[in-house]
Amino acid sequence: MVRGERHVFDRFAVIFSVVIVWIYAHLLTVGGAYKNTGPKTQLSCRTDRAGIIGAAPWIRVPYPFQWGAPSFDAGESFAMMAASFVALVESTGTFIAVSRYASATPLPPSILSRGIGWQGVGILFSGIFGTGNGSSVSAENAGLLALTRVGSRRVVQISAGFMIFFSILGKFGAVFASIPPPIIAALYCLFFAYVGSAGLGLLQFCNLNSFRTKFILGFSVFMGLSIPQYFNEYTAVNSYGPVHTRARWFNDMINVPFSSEAFVAGLLAMFLDVTLHRKDNATRKDRGMHWWDKFRSFKTDTRSEEFYSLPFNLNKFFPSV
Repeated sequence: MVRGERHVFDRFAVIFSVVIVWIYAHLLTVGGAYKNTGPKTQLSCRTDRAGIIGAAPWIRVPYPFQWGAPSFDAGESFAMMAASFVALVESTGTFIAVSRYASATPLPPSILSRGIGWQGVGILFSGIFGTGNGSSVSAENAGLLALTRVGSRRVVQISAGFMIFFSILGKFGAVFASIPPPIIAALYCLFFAYVGSAGLGLLQFCNLNSFRTKFILGFSVFMGLSIPQYFNEYTAVNSYGPVHTRARWFNDMINVPFSSEAFVAGLLAMFLDVTLHRKDNATRKDRGMHWWDKFRSFKTDTRSEEFYSLPFNLNKFFPSV
């Protein structure tokens, strides 16, 4: 491992890794290493697939309703509400992971609500500009924060500026879109390891010697992996989910949430935690709730306002509490 006094290789480990492997994949593409391979390998490993760079325009400015006037369908709206609820559950875990890796104070409910609200605004703009999918919190960025130890807001602001820049200059955006998917998959393995460990780290406040805690933890994790796997495999084989009625909106409202591991595991864990013998003091200590009593109020720690206040005087319109 290469180390330096300025921690360059720690801070830019992801960038260096992506660039090195990306250049290597491009050399293999130019050298003809993928000429006689199968279509899946061609699609996954080549850096010039589908002529993405040559077909991209130099400048393209997105504008509202570029794909036509908006339409409304009640069934699709119910499906989107189900998907948004799943995104809400997954975003909650990501928010908590980011606050822990950024060494911030425990996340108060008001900040969580504000973050979900801004996510809803992002989804609204996604629909207005006609993106292929809605906006959601990036769990990968939480893992990147843990890897690089960089939790500055300025980094996020600069990154947002780069994303806007590359979305307008199509050629530059296409260059980044040419990154082979295996590189992204490798980074996901690393980032999601940090995100998962952030959730497991919260178990240190629970009594893991309690059989109640062991059952809730084991059952929710097992079912959280098994049920979505069944839903996803069933959909892949039959082209529709296990819940298949004439009402498509009802099918989506059931199939979409139960295809999410985080949603199923979190829902089961919460249900079991609030129903299995939670009234006596011993059970409350097993749950670890007494550790969080002093963090219930946002103003308990004077640093909370520093961590969670918005920049550019936006806190006047969107206060932390």
